[in-house]
This record gives sequence, structure tokens and C-alpha cells, in this order.
Amino acid sequence: MTLRELEELFVRVGCTRAYAKPLAKNDNSKNQIYFGPSFQALNLFHNDGVVAANGPSGTPIFKAKLPFGWLQLNATIATAYGAQLILYPQYPEVRFSGFLVGCQAAPSELMASREPGRVLFLGVVPQKFTIGFVVGSDSEIAAEFRGRFAQATSGVFCEMPLRTVPTEAEATERLLAELHRIHHAGWINSKQLDTTGKLLPCTAPQCGGFTLEAELGIPKNSSSEPDFLGWEVKQHAVSRFDRDPTGVITLMTPEPTTGFYRELGVAAFIRKFGYVDRNGRADRLNFGGVHRVGVRHERTHLTLEISGYDSASGKITDATGFIALVSDSGEIAAAWPFSGLLAHWSRKHSKAAYVPSQCRKEPQWQYRYGDRVRLGRGTDSLLLLQALVSGMVYYDPGIKLENASSPRPTAKRRSQFRIASKNIAALYTSMEVVTV
Repeated sequence: MTLRELEELFVRVGCTRAYAKPLAKNDNSKNQIYFGPSFQALNLFHNDGVVAANGPSGTPIFKAKLPFGWLQLNATIATAYGAQLILYPQYPEVRFSGFLVGCQAAPSELMASREPGRVLFLGVVPQKFTIGFVVGSDSEIAAEFRGRFAQATSGVFCEMPLRTVPTEAEATERLLAELHRIHHAGWINSKQLDTTGKLLPCTAPQCGGFTLEAELGIPKNSSSEPDFLGWEVKQHAVSRFDRDPTGVITLMTPEPTTGFYRELGVAAFIRKFGYVDRNGRADRLNFGGVHRVGVRHERTHLTLEISGYDSASGKITDATGFIALVSDSGEIAAAWPFSGLLAHWSRKHSKAAYVPSQCRKEPQWQYRYGDRVRLGRGTDSLLLLQALVSGMVYYDPGIKLENASSPRPTAKRRSQFRIASKNIAALYTSMEVVTV
């Protein structure tokens, strides 16, 4: 089999992306397969979610079950039911294990070997499955691979172009071409694209993002996957396009999954920790304001804290750790466990484009988008946690309870983590400014 024939076989079984990793001596079924020095492997391979666990010596680790199988020459898949990614925060690094468990058709001899020069190929079926294929160092495919790929392009992996989807470079080129078109379109009527593909008007503060997404053909959704060909696209308001961007960027809006908020509901949470609307709007309670790590908020009387993370070393020390709003008495009002944030942040924000925007409401609600776009590449949750500790990233909710004294009050949920636009580069290993 040639490398091209292998790529065609990946396409035949539904893969849209494929990666390759030359295997070192220690990359085997006994020592696990090294997937990189950070948590970025979560960006590449669909998994069933991150859970906290303890390693053999009691050290904190995270595990993510990986739907995985071995590609057979007849285009069938032999499932390996024990496959998983293991995240070791103390290093940090990710390793792949369990890839032979429960699979009689697995390439056990090659994957147990300590022979250097083997090559592991991984095809990705979007949102579903990862498919593996391995060859020995003396195979025709391995020789062809060494001749075509000089260095890794995605962490420790080499991305292999499949004819079904654009390469990373092609995807970036297409994104920038679209942003060029949108910039030169000038003022665009505010709109949103619903899940059926229907364009609807939009008149709300968050419509700058919806309008940009509609122009890119992205329906309004709450998906945890990137928006456009692997890129997360985020707009942010600016006063002028010809200056360095100022203002604030909303990074993500995850709901708390533990604590008082989760256990008793948002209405009870607002009644206990919220405050009367400061603008005099009748019968309304709010929960808002900037909450930074280690700083008690004057109105909510809650402090944002991080448990299980050592800021000095930049490492997670407790796999069951979390970000939480904590009362003076130590009660956890709302919390976000690391396990959920690890998967969400790494997958959604691995590559992100930050697009400046301006809004006007006369003669009608419209937006226009600037030509200086920032492209952030390479992030993981440890960078996010460090930015939280430093105060650059903060919790700034917009939660309210209207008609609070009525039998049927109306609650609005909006838990959001934000950052000043000037600090966004702290969340990525590289940040590039491109004029479209």
C-alpha cells in the first residue's frame, strides 16, 4: 500500500482529517503513546469528555475516553473499547493508552514494539470517532512518509491533507478571504441565521457576533466546536479600526455545574447572592459585576477562587479542582470543575480569529467589521488558569430576575468569562495580526 492509498482508505471510512506521528522507542502499549507536552491533543481528537482521576501513585490525572478503532485493509473498523487519553497535569502532557484493549484485530505486535521509526496514522471522523493505522519502520508507507513530511505541524503530529477538506493553511486562507469580503461590504444589517438556515433580524447587544456568523454561513448555536473550518471566530467592539484594539472580549459562557446555583436553581441563587437593580428598574434583581480571583466583590459578597491549581509552577495539583464563587462563610455559590473547562476551552479555542466591529442603530441596526484581524494559535486550559490567577481573565455575569415578587418571575442566565482585548495574546502560544 502507498501513502496515497492509505489516505484514500481514510476518506472511504468517513475521515475528514488525518494526522501522523513517528513513534519513538517508548511509544508502545506498555509506556503509552506520547501525544504532546500540553493538553492540545484534546483539540484534535473527539472524546467523550474529561473526568478527574488519580494515577497509580495517587497523583492527579484526567482521563478522556476516546471512541477509537483500528482500520482494516477491507475498510472495516475493529473497535478498541479501552482507548483513552490520559492527561498528566504535573508535567503537563497527554498520552494515549488502552488502544489494544478489547480488540482482537489490533496491530498488537507493532504497538508493543520498541522499534523506532514506526509511524502511527490517525484519521478523524468528525464528532464521532478516531481511526488508527500503524506501519513498521521498513514499510513503503513509512519511507514515503519520511520523504514527504519533514516536521510536525500540529503539536507532535504531522497533518496529512485529505482531498475531502482543506488543509490548515487552506482553511486559514479561506477564512481570511471571507473576512476580507465582509470588511469591504461596509455596513451590514444586523441579523442572525437560525438552525434551519433562515435569516432573521437581530436587535440585541450580542448581535455583532450573530451578524458576523451569519455572513460566514454559521447558524446560531451553542456548539462547543469551532465555528469555521476549525477556527473559532469572535467579534469585539472597538471605537476605531486604525488603533490597537481596546474594550472587552467575552471568551466563553459556561454555566456552573456544581454549587448552590446548580443545586437550587438560578432564581434562588439570585435571591441569595444578588442585589436590587441599581438603575431603579422595578421588581428586578441582578447578579453581575467583575469578579477576579482573590478579590471579594462589594455587591455580591462573593470571591472568585481557584482550587487545585498551583500558580507558581503553573500546574494542576488536584484533578477534582475547580473555579468557584465562594461566600465569606466558605459556601460554594457556583463552581466550574476543571474537567469540564479542560475539554471546552481546548477544543473550542485552539485556533481563534478576533475581528473588530462597530455598531450603529440609525438609520437601522447595522454592523461593520475591521480589516486588522488577530489570529491566535495554540492554547490550553493551563494558559486560561494562569490568566485567571493574574486577573487578566475574570468572571463578569449578566444574570437577572425580572418580576421577582410575582408568582412567575423570569430569570436570565448569562455566566461569562471575559478579558481585556489588549491581553488576549496571553492565552495563546502565538498571536498574529493580519490585514484582510
